[in-house]
Amino acid sequence: MIVFPNAKINIGINITDRRPDGYHNIETIFYPLPIYDALEALPGDNLTFQSSGLDIPGIQDDNLCIKGYHLIKKDHALPPLNIYLHKHIPIGAGLGGGSANAAFFIKLVNNLFDLGLTTENMLYYARQLGADCAFFIENKPLFAFERGDQFESVTLDLSKYKIVLVMPPVHVSTGEAYREVKPAPVKQSLYELISEPIQEWKHHIKNDFETSVFKNHPIIRGVKASLYDAGAIYASMSGSGASVFGIFDKKPDLSELEKTNKVFY
Repeated sequence: MIVFPNAKINIGINITDRRPDGYHNIETIFYPLPIYDALEALPGDNLTFQSSGLDIPGIQDDNLCIKGYHLIKKDHALPPLNIYLHKHIPIGAGLGGGSANAAFFIKLVNNLFDLGLTTENMLYYARQLGADCAFFIENKPLFAFERGDQFESVTLDLSKYKIVLVMPPVHVSTGEAYREVKPAPVKQSLYELISEPIQEWKHHIKNDFETSVFKNHPIIRGVKASLYDAGAIYASMSGSGASVFGIFDKKPDLSELEKTNKVFY
C-alpha cells in the first residue's frame, strides 16, 4: 500500500510559555501544503526501512515510521513490514515532513490491516511520536495549542491564492530555534486573528522564531523580504525554519530566488 504524506505550513507561531515537562506551549495555524513524500509498506519476513530521494539524517531506529510501528505493535498483532520512503519534502524546513510520514504510516497500517482505529485512537499514537504528528491525522486547517497537538477547527481556505515555498540552502534544527526564543503571553490569539482579511495578516500575525533564526541565518530574512518585493500578500517563515512561504494573488516571477534556492510553486 502506498500513501503520499504532504507538508504543512505554519501561519503564525506564538511561543507563549515554557511547560514543566520541558516543552513549550504554543499556538499556531497549521495549513496543509501539496508537497509530497511517497510512503509504502508491505508485509515481509523482517522489519526493514529503506529510503531514497533526500538524505534522511540519523539512524534507522530513530525514524518515526519505525517508532510508530513498534508503538502500534504493542496493542495490535502486526507482521514484520518492509517500509519504503521516497523523501521529497525538504528536511529542517519547518514543513513537518517527518511528522507527516509518521501520521500517514499510522493511517496506512490501520487501513492495511483493518485495525479499526478511530481518529482519536490514531491521534493517541501520533501525539506520542511528536507534537506536529497529530495534525496530519485529520490533515486540514487547524488552530493548534498547548504543545501544538491540541486542536480547534478553523474556517480557512486559501485555494484561490498561489502559495509559493522557498527553501534556502541552510538547515535550522528545532532545538536551535527554541534555544533563543523568548516565550511571552499573547494579547490576541491567532484563533481570532486568522479570521481577519489576509491583507491584514502581515500587520498582526507573526512567527516568534523569526527573530533569532533571522539573526543567525540572514539569508532566510532575505528570502522573506524578496517574497514581499515580488508582491506577496503575506510571507512568513514556516515553523522553526528554514523554509519561507509567500501567499500571492497569482504566480510570481521568482527567477532571481530560483538561482540560489529551491522554489516550490
